[in-house]
Amino acid sequence: MTGPTGGAGIDPVTLEILRNQLEGVAEEMGDVLIRGAYSPNIKERQDCSTALFDADGRMIAQAEHIPVHLGAMPEAVDAIRERGPRPGDVWALNDPFEGGTHLPDVTLVSPLAPAADADASGYDGATGDDIVGYAVSRAHHADVGGSTPGSMPAGAREIYEEGVRLPGVRLVRGGDIVEDVFALFLANVRTPAERRADVRAQLAAHERAAQRLGDVFERWGDTVYDAFDAVIEYSRDRIKAELSTIPDGTYAARDVLEGDGVADAADDAEIPIAVAVTVDGARVDVDFSGTAEQVPGNLNAPLAVAKSAVYFVVRCLTDPDIPPNQGCYDPISVSAPAGSILNPDPPAAVVGGNVETSQRVTDVVFAALADAVPERVPAQGQGTMNNLIVGSREGEFAYYETIGGGAGATANTDGIDGAQVGMTNTLNTPVEVLEATYPLTVERYAFRPGTGGDGAHRGGLGVERSLTVARDATVSLLTERRRNRPRGISGGEDGSRGENLLDGVPVGAKTTTDVAAGTTITVRTPGGGGHGPPSDRDPGARETDRRDGKL
Repeated sequence: MTGPTGGAGIDPVTLEILRNQLEGVAEEMGDVLIRGAYSPNIKERQDCSTALFDADGRMIAQAEHIPVHLGAMPEAVDAIRERGPRPGDVWALNDPFEGGTHLPDVTLVSPLAPAADADASGYDGATGDDIVGYAVSRAHHADVGGSTPGSMPAGAREIYEEGVRLPGVRLVRGGDIVEDVFALFLANVRTPAERRADVRAQLAAHERAAQRLGDVFERWGDTVYDAFDAVIEYSRDRIKAELSTIPDGTYAARDVLEGDGVADAADDAEIPIAVAVTVDGARVDVDFSGTAEQVPGNLNAPLAVAKSAVYFVVRCLTDPDIPPNQGCYDPISVSAPAGSILNPDPPAAVVGGNVETSQRVTDVVFAALADAVPERVPAQGQGTMNNLIVGSREGEFAYYETIGGGAGATANTDGIDGAQVGMTNTLNTPVEVLEATYPLTVERYAFRPGTGGDGAHRGGLGVERSLTVARDATVSLLTERRRNRPRGISGGEDGSRGENLLDGVPVGAKTTTDVAAGTTITVRTPGGGGHGPPSDRDPGARETDRRDGKL
């Protein structure tokens, strides 16, 4: 986009000030959302993301939140731009076939006007021609309806089983909530009071974005338009310089998902994910031809999710100080065959694709590029989000959590213990909050000694989390790496597999079942792979491992 100044140059000092101010808008949006939310999943675990886009739908700035959310946001903005939005509107969507990722991730998109005297909603009577940008928030809501509490049924075969679909609807018009639309959404979820509060927290974040971007325009005027172009160009130039250091060539890899949860566990066949990454100068083409066709279960992932995983890997292998915006994505193309697990046709079930398939895409793209830049690529981390959902069919509660495990070791460092890896970046729910909010008791929460792969640098440890339910409930588990270990690299050993148990009895990686009060749910998460031969590990580091009980 070029503004009224015609895209004139901007001096570096002004650019740096404006870049930080624009990123500050996105960060403050996230702060308002997290502080204003009611559910522990957003307030404590921070399972949400915020970003700022220009009028052409290009990401200008993002808060450092959830990778799988952020990389897929441009499709959501494009979907809303096609609907003729106006300043003062806020649009809601979650439909994975209309710019969303999976149904629990509810995205709000609000057009912004430059007027500093706009009211809190950003509305001052402006028209669609006055749009200067879009504020975007995406938050995982702990229940959005569907066939099971928590809206993540392991055996779903169609998206209709996974919750209410919002294809892009006006939630706010001219600064006022469209109450019938809001009521329709709330009538289709199990925990409407919590959903109402969390959506209002998202709306408050959008109001803050309108205020803060208005402040920026009031201070800088038309120079802001030049800054939009300049920050993107700056990031594009820097990412292209980084990509140019990767040797040209085509690098291929293959990995698998451990079944889609629809077949019996013994017959649940592995699902291949294949990739060819072609590096040509400062461009990267990522082609998922050879990947499995879409599956009956819920591991299908929209192409936007695959793009998010690819963007994440590229960012991990390049300078982390490059400002994250559209410029980082411009030199990268991503494709997957229509009707495949990474580009499914509706009405495919997709809720597990966002959380589990995205992790395997990350692993396979890292594996491909390990042939090109082995010194930059880590060993595999736990490769799963270990999704645990416990809720009441009567709507009394809906608990959702992803559980950390071992991160893969790098050429220079040990893997982090008990960390969220890959496409998620959430925190855990504190024990005190969990027990005060839900009819759950935490029986055990500890590292799993010996689960990190040995190596010159050790893989991170998995964890064990055990919860006892105080009333009858429905439990859903969407997990991976229960058959196949996270792989080590450069001679490092593999990490340990994970395991799921109900009252001590192993259950499948993808399970939904009703349980009685008093049942204990245990999730043991995988460890990360090691890096380099174990014989090369520093003796002092090994002694520290023994002293810390990690072996």
